[in-house]
Amino acid sequence: MQSIPAKTILSAYSEKNDWFGANYNMNLYRGCCHGCIYCDSRSDCYGIDRFDEVRIKENAIEILERELRSKRKKGVVATGAMSDPYNPFEKKLRLTRSALELLDRFHFGFSAATKSDLILRDIDLLSKIAQHSPVLIQFTITTADDELCRKIEPRVSVSSDRFQAIQILSRSGIFTGILLMPVLPFLEDTEENIRKIVEMAGDHGSRFIYPAFGVTLRQNQRDWYLDKIGHLFPDVKEKTMKTFENRYSCQSPNAKMLWRVFQETCQQRGIIYDMSDIIKTYKAGYVQEQISLF
Repeated sequence: MQSIPAKTILSAYSEKNDWFGANYNMNLYRGCCHGCIYCDSRSDCYGIDRFDEVRIKENAIEILERELRSKRKKGVVATGAMSDPYNPFEKKLRLTRSALELLDRFHFGFSAATKSDLILRDIDLLSKIAQHSPVLIQFTITTADDELCRKIEPRVSVSSDRFQAIQILSRSGIFTGILLMPVLPFLEDTEENIRKIVEMAGDHGSRFIYPAFGVTLRQNQRDWYLDKIGHLFPDVKEKTMKTFENRYSCQSPNAKMLWRVFQETCQQRGIIYDMSDIIKTYKAGYVQEQISLF
């Protein structure tokens, strides 16, 4: 396991963040080894060399403790946007768990996006944080079919395991739901897949689902995706190239129909899907505190 130097771990404070209402961003790791064929974080614009290799940030926990101690404003600390906090190395290194202990000690909230059921190891700390601050867990699920999942997300917990993790976390009182994105055109963008995901979400206690019916492709990530999809599903590659050419945003041709099916099924199951409603619901009952350094 290689390490890279780090000067900071937390981003600057954000008062109003439209992405799940997080106030700070945190990345303890750099890169991701899940191998998902569609990951936008592989794009050149993020400057992550050797993206598929996971590296740790040197002295990450010491830096995080110093930064949390010095912050004038409490808030929700989010992680998982650029590197899954529950990658396979976390089982031994426990950086994310150590970070949760600090968040609890300094009374900060927590939000995480993951594709791993390893997060179940930390239910005790998530529950402790939820006693004083908002906690929100997002599981990315793009297909209800485990076999398809194994092809497009080769080194993650399969979809059925993620649904089980949602159920366990929800029953423990943790506000948990699904990132239904990306939905790959000509592969996952069917009424059957979307309806089944929403129904399984309801069956397993998911509080919310936030969707995007398409995929983004840019720079080297486009080449990576087309190469992988070409080996797995040559007809999908041909349709993708013909339909979208060099576009960045590749919305499913079925998007309007999928949204209608998604919305109707969510309403039937009592699952929220509007971002403002998600933020308002998981933060309800908590008071945003500001403290003085002095």
